[in-house]
Amino acid sequence: MNINGKNAIITGGGRGLGKAVALALAAEGVHIGITGRNEENLKMTVDEIRKLGVNAGYAVFSIDNEIHVKAGIESLAEQLGGIDILINNAGIGDFGSIEDMPSETWEQVVKTNLFGVYYAAKAVHPFMKSKGEGDIINVASTAGLKGGPNMSAYAASKAAVISLSQSMMAEWRKQNIRVVTLTPSTIASDMSIQGGLTDGNPEKVLQPEDFAEWVRDILKMNRRALIANGSIFSTNP
Repeated sequence: MNINGKNAIITGGGRGLGKAVALALAAEGVHIGITGRNEENLKMTVDEIRKLGVNAGYAVFSIDNEIHVKAGIESLAEQLGGIDILINNAGIGDFGSIEDMPSETWEQVVKTNLFGVYYAAKAVHPFMKSKGEGDIINVASTAGLKGGPNMSAYAASKAAVISLSQSMMAEWRKQNIRVVTLTPSTIASDMSIQGGLTDGNPEKVLQPEDFAEWVRDILKMNRRALIANGSIFSTNP
């Protein structure tokens, strides 16, 4: 399916996976709105996107604040002229043992990773419902399928995202809104490398561009097809 001319919002789009997705979709002719907390990163990414010949804008807000999310999404919808696609990518990863991680940190991971997905999807839904179709891709993690040591907050938040996304799909598919749940394994993002999860070796480890190509190809599937969920792994890390 041709996605040229569609409008996409990518949360956490100023760097890492979000930026890679933004550039991959822009190369297909998709107009892009990105969100994040670092305005300088957003500005630089928007400049790169515009060089690909599409419209681009940004909104600065923290994904864990529902009022700011709603206002930011509405601003981007006005800038772009509507919303066809939402990539719910924004998230954080704090790692540590259950006994050592402060409760405030644990709660913030859940607030950002789970509530952020909920707030953004709820904000874009009216635009998609009025148009009669849309695509929402919620980025979870294989950590949400099986928790491990020193990742209780991250794993719990991503497990909750999986369940939320499945409920979202069940409610909105009759409105021709495709909701896809993705559970990628470790990718050489800033968060993964800085968190010590991978050395990011491009010969062996998934790169942000691989993830972006996957998202692009899912969006290009005929609208009669819905990929309910999917995982991607490095072949031989």
